[in-house]
Formats: sequence, C-alpha cells, structure tokens
Amino acid sequence: MQLGVEMEFWVVDEMGDLCAGHDLTEAHENAVPEFVESLVEITTPPRGSTAGIAESLTDVLDTLLRGARETNRRLVPLGTPLTANGSPVTSSRGDMLERIYGEGFEVAKNCAGTHVHFEQGNVARQLNLLTALDPALALVSSSPFYEGERLATSSRAYAYRYKAGHNFGKFRDLWEYTDDPDEWERRLQWLYEELRSMALNRGVSTEEYTDYFDPENVVMTPIRLRSETPTVEWRSPDTSLPSQVVTLLEDLAPLMAQTDDLPVEVGDPGVTNDAIGVPAYAELQQLSSAAIERGLTSPFVWKYLERYGIDTTRYHPLSGQFYAGDTIPEERARRVRLEAARLLERDVDALHTTVTARR
Repeated sequence: MQLGVEMEFWVVDEMGDLCAGHDLTEAHENAVPEFVESLVEITTPPRGSTAGIAESLTDVLDTLLRGARETNRRLVPLGTPLTANGSPVTSSRGDMLERIYGEGFEVAKNCAGTHVHFEQGNVARQLNLLTALDPALALVSSSPFYEGERLATSSRAYAYRYKAGHNFGKFRDLWEYTDDPDEWERRLQWLYEELRSMALNRGVSTEEYTDYFDPENVVMTPIRLRSETPTVEWRSPDTSLPSQVVTLLEDLAPLMAQTDDLPVEVGDPGVTNDAIGVPAYAELQQLSSAAIERGLTSPFVWKYLERYGIDTTRYHPLSGQFYAGDTIPEERARRVRLEAARLLERDVDALHTTVTARR
C-alpha cells in the first residue's frame, strides 16, 4: 500500500512569536505555504513503507529547519499556537473561506494537523476502519490550549468539531459508517451545493465559488476521499513530532492493508481471522469525545486502541508534556513554542540517524 503524509508547522521568531514563514518553503519542492503566513506545510511523495515516509519527512524537514536557523526562526510541532493567531490570510482560497465562514474561519487559522494518505483499495472498508480509528488521534495530541485557554487534550480537534459554528458542523464532523462509496460522493455533492448557496448569500459569485471549490475539497472532515492520487485521507491527528507520526503509521498501515481481505463489520472491536470489528457509531462517538478531551489518560480510549493491536505505551503525546495551567499567558506560550521547536529539532536529528542506519 502506498502511503503519504502532510504535516503543518507554525513558524516563530527567536522570541517565540508567530511570524511569516512562507519563504522557507522555496528551498524544497515538498514544502508549500499554508493559507496563513505563520503556517507551512510539508508533504511526502507516495512511499511504499513507513521507512520511506520517515526518509521523506527527514529530507524536507532538514532543509526547512536549516533555512529557519539561518534566519533566526524555528518550526513548532503543535496542534494550535496555544494563544490566538493574528497572522493574516495570504491565499485567495483562504480569503474566500473567510468571506463564507466569517468568524467561524478563525478556528482554521488556529489549527495545525497531520494528514495521512492511504492508497485506495476497498474504499468502503477503508472509510469505515478509519472512522473507527478516529480515537487514535489521542496518540499524537500535541496542544491542550486554544486561544489561551485549556480546552481538551487535543484542543485542535475540539475546536474544529465544536467551535466552528452550528451551520458548519456538517462540513467538519466525523461521518457515520457507509457501505457505499457512491453514497459518500452524493453527500459531498449535496454539501457542495449547500455551501454554494451560503457563499452566494455572502456575496460570492458563482464563478468565484467554482474557481476555488469542488465537491472533493468542500469539506474539512476527519476523512476525505481524494480522486487525483487516488487516496483515502485521514485528517484526525494533530501535527506532532515526525517520529510519533511514523510510529502511528507503523500501527495503522498494517491494519489498513487488511481491509483488502477482511470485511469491516459492526461488532466487537478488534481483528479476527474473519473480520475487522468496529463499534456501533454511537459508541464510537463517545470514544472520540473521550480521545479529544482526555486522550490516553482515559482507560476507555487506550483499552479500545489496544484491541486493534496498538501498543499505547509507545506513545508520549506532547499535549501532556508542557504547561499545566487552565490558561496560558502569551509570555509562557512563547517559551512553550520554543521548547517544542527544540524537541522537533532533536527529533529530526534522531530520525535522520535512524534513516541513515537503515540505508
């Protein structure tokens, strides 16, 4: 199975303040600007193994970190910038989203995630298994703070799903299981038309809307179907340390590969010789809420993940390693960002050593 990863990182100056970073991406073809100036994204080409993903992540991050050091900047692997992000929107699509979403768009400006692409196989099974694995976001949660307040172990996921506004929930929520990928596509088409109506009511012309949106990119749900590659894209996790993302793939890729041979059925969670069991959707919603709010401190969550053969003791999410108050002032947030940046630099060095030893 071919795999791919996208990771977003905040850019800060030597004091820990968010700053412009899009110029850093000019040094590597697998780095691209994001829609706000303090956020950059790195991508990997399709690779056939987690070792290949580790190699690609190391390659692009080595380049970006070197460029950042030369200009007294750092990259920060946190799901949110901890306090409010005042960086301006710098893309035409971002401007369009801001016009449509209004204040609800502030959520997106304060979130950085990891997106994992799995080569499409039996798409219905893949969609349903990734839906059931939504609580695995707890393994790499990296920021409990959103706009200065402690929200949840994954404040990024909490904000995305619960703070964007009622009208936009359907564009961001976890969807129910499906037996029919065509039904999934029909729902996308329906949402595409609904968002177009909302856009028209906010003064966006039909021509502008169709220039920037299609049914594939109209939603920011935790799972998306991508036709160009084609892949199933899993968007539940925070951005985090690259070694943690590689470990996550080591656990998830073998599970996803089994969907070629085993049906995915509602029942007892876990893998047997006959099927991959997933919980009823109502139970899954409770698990996802616990994963977002409490992470691996919830026995409900870690026991569930271990039923899929995931050794949760291998994970040490960043979200539990920093400041422990209910609020975080800007001065403290700057120090935490710099601390997270140092962890990223050490992590990339260690990953580089591992990659080199494998060659």
